[in-house]
Amino acid sequence: MAISTISSAALDATGVGTGAMLVPSGTTAQRPVSPQVGYQRFNTTLGQIEVYVGSSGWIAVAANTYSISYLAVAGGGGGGYQIAGGGGAGGLLTGSGVSVTPGASYTVTVGAGGAGATSAATTGTSGSNSAFGSIATLLGGGGGGSSNGGTYSNGASGGSGGGGAYPNGNGGSATSGQGYAGGSGATTGNFGDGGGGAGGVGSNGGSVAGLGGVGVLSSISGSSVYYGGGGGGGGRNDVPVSGGSGGNGGGGTGGTGSAGTGGTTNTGSGGGGGGYASGVGGQVGGAGGSGIVIISYPGTVQRAQGGTVSILGGNVIHVFNSSGLFVA
Repeated sequence: MAISTISSAALDATGVGTGAMLVPSGTTAQRPVSPQVGYQRFNTTLGQIEVYVGSSGWIAVAANTYSISYLAVAGGGGGGYQIAGGGGAGGLLTGSGVSVTPGASYTVTVGAGGAGATSAATTGTSGSNSAFGSIATLLGGGGGGSSNGGTYSNGASGGSGGGGAYPNGNGGSATSGQGYAGGSGATTGNFGDGGGGAGGVGSNGGSVAGLGGVGVLSSISGSSVYYGGGGGGGGRNDVPVSGGSGGNGGGGTGGTGSAGTGGTTNTGSGGGGGGYASGVGGQVGGAGGSGIVIISYPGTVQRAQGGTVSILGGNVIHVFNSSGLFVA
């Protein structure tokens, strides 16, 4: 069998020359099945030299940081019950030029949407928080207020606030930098207030239904998508006006003679407020949409692991629709 050789110009085992040393290369899937401590190779999947160190597995030899961008959204709040407020959007944060260390692990938590209220005694359930390691923590959206004749509840506070219920319910407050407040004070008419969105406040109800606050437009995924719309307010079906529309970003629509619709999955949007059906009674609120975390960095070589990975427009994109681990 012929044995190939490498010239001394290419291999400087003594470390005193000006050539280079050839190391084995292959994808992450092609790593040795039973590696020994000290094994070294070039990982073509991650675009880096790595060494096997035992219980900690394979780590990058040169821990030079690189920059990523991210968008993270928490779970949206659920809509309230019966002439109700819409749920608030989950908190939303974006960042660019954020340094991460090769080989380091960052826990990604994707918050669930809150359930819609099923009785006048409760508000909609607030959404669950999302997080990207220690880089970003997002608060879930506030649930929408509920109504029962002359009694009512306020929208809950959160990343964005839930809308207040008819009559006189106040909107929940928002977290600074993450979203906007829910609508407040529907004193006349028969409609609840809109939930706050990540990009704007929910509008007040009254003689017309409150609209959900607008979300935030982002192209980090490779397409222009709105995230974090607030849920619309609910109303009565014996009044010839439609329930409130959800904000751009997947906010649920408020019901009239029906339940509020749910926020869109993986947008962190609020659920629509429940309506009132004449002769039937109160209707439940829609559930909030679950959150999402998206991480992007420039290049056409995948350096990191975690989430669903695509390469678009000169960027590598990691999308987390559920909780997981981002290994830089």
